[in-house]
Amino acid sequence: MASGEGTNFSSIVQSIKDKKLIAEVSVLVVNKPFCGARERAKEYDIPCLVIDHTKFKSRESLDNELVKTFEYFQVEGIVMAGWMRIVTNILIDKYQNRILNIHPSLLPSFRGVNAIQQAMEAGVKITGCSVHFVKRSVDSGEIIAQVALPIFENESTDSLRMRVQAQEHKVLPKAIALAGMRWRGS
Repeated sequence: MASGEGTNFSSIVQSIKDKKLIAEVSVLVVNKPFCGARERAKEYDIPCLVIDHTKFKSRESLDNELVKTFEYFQVEGIVMAGWMRIVTNILIDKYQNRILNIHPSLLPSFRGVNAIQQAMEAGVKITGCSVHFVKRSVDSGEIIAQVALPIFENESTDSLRMRVQAQEHKVLPKAIALAGMRWRGS
């Protein structure tokens, strides 16, 4: 699932192509018709469905549609790779402990939106990214993997964002592998 440029999606697909991750991407679901992730799916010849959240009356009706989609594609696990929507119990309960999310902070610090900006404003010296299981409270599920990064003196938010994103691309495929072992009882 993605909402933006799709760089985390690409890191997953590339890890599969490079045989660093044994997995298959059955479908990419995006919620924005013109997001970059959609073009990346075309390049990789992966089915991509636009399920535009603005076309649904509630988060629950959107999540019901997501469940139908994932059932149709026989999805084993879901990766929220830049999905910028809060999901409801409908999706979470159906795929309990089978939904991963990448977040640009060292959780439990700086949950929610603008985590990098939150870290900068708080004046912390270390931040990073976390991959966690999705639970009912935002960014609160069990952490699968984390990467820590120093925040350099006089660093810009954009510079830090790029460095954090580079680490997301490395840690997300590894976290998927770890979660996959749990899902399959390995």
